[in-house]
Amino acid sequence: MQDYVPRNLENIVIEYMKHFPIVAILGSRQCGKSTLAIHLRDEIENMIYLDLQRNSDVQKIHDPELFFQMNPDRVVCLDEIQRVPELFLDLRSIVDQKRQNGQLIILGSASRDLIMQSSESLAGRIAYLELSPFLLSEVNGLTDDNLQRFWLRGGYPDSFLAVDDFFSLEWRRNFVRTYLERDIPQLGFNISASRMERLWRMLAHNHSQILNSSKLGQSLDVSHHTIRRYVDLLEQTYMVRVLNSYTPNLKKRLIKSPKVYLRDSGVLHSLLGIESINDLLGHPNFGASWEGMVIENILSELSHWKGSFYRTAAGAEVDLLIEKGNRRIAVEIKASKAPSPTKGFWQALDDLA
Repeated sequence: MQDYVPRNLENIVIEYMKHFPIVAILGSRQCGKSTLAIHLRDEIENMIYLDLQRNSDVQKIHDPELFFQMNPDRVVCLDEIQRVPELFLDLRSIVDQKRQNGQLIILGSASRDLIMQSSESLAGRIAYLELSPFLLSEVNGLTDDNLQRFWLRGGYPDSFLAVDDFFSLEWRRNFVRTYLERDIPQLGFNISASRMERLWRMLAHNHSQILNSSKLGQSLDVSHHTIRRYVDLLEQTYMVRVLNSYTPNLKKRLIKSPKVYLRDSGVLHSLLGIESINDLLGHPNFGASWEGMVIENILSELSHWKGSFYRTAAGAEVDLLIEKGNRRIAVEIKASKAPSPTKGFWQALDDLA
């Protein structure tokens, strides 16, 4: 097992620190943010790392102005910032006093929309970067059976690097339980863990399908508005990806509802009860799992590109459209030894010119 897998974001963080007073690294719990930050201490002189899950570290920054005054030339890294959201107002005045870039790195396990205070009080002072679990490009070369292992176990470091598939699955099961029982309540949401788990499992079975909030709501005996609120929470904590429909101004009947994917293939397999690669090969969600893994890697690597899908009622379809400026790329995804695009794919290319 390798102690540290270099992350694609490392050099980007260091570069962004030259241009912004604060760099925020956001991503799901256990995706490797803390490990990345601790590793950055080797690259960044005089860095202090504080874990705001520790009471002792929270006490150190009880008086933020005093703490920064006593550490005038240090780069401060604050981990799990969403646990102390009241810090943001103090951070604005602190960084404005020094008027220099590269003062702070903050890590959070929720999106910037969930950490609202930062976008309101630190506008113009902060850059946001997202760290996903391992991408295939980051682990490509660790082992010969890399792709199979990555697909089955997903990209969470402790899952991917586990000694075998059994302990990888145990880690993922515990991850799901902790997320439901601890993480959601800590973010201030009063949601039944059992109901959220049922929804998460239902989304796993509907992975890569059109999101039907009304049907899911009937199954859970809640309104479709409640389902969308729950899905938004899963999206804001990096558990699911909602892929919107591409809706050009064409005279065609288009599917306009979004598709939903679990972002990590290992978590998906855990929720579906898939324990081995042979279980996966025989599972009805085999192709959907592959599609989700490919889409997640593409959109995480190309974070400045906009992703969507295209589907008409007549059957023309593109699995993934990525756009940046006037560039548009269509991606067809097949889990097959001999893949070939369908008639619907070629029709979609004609539709979209």
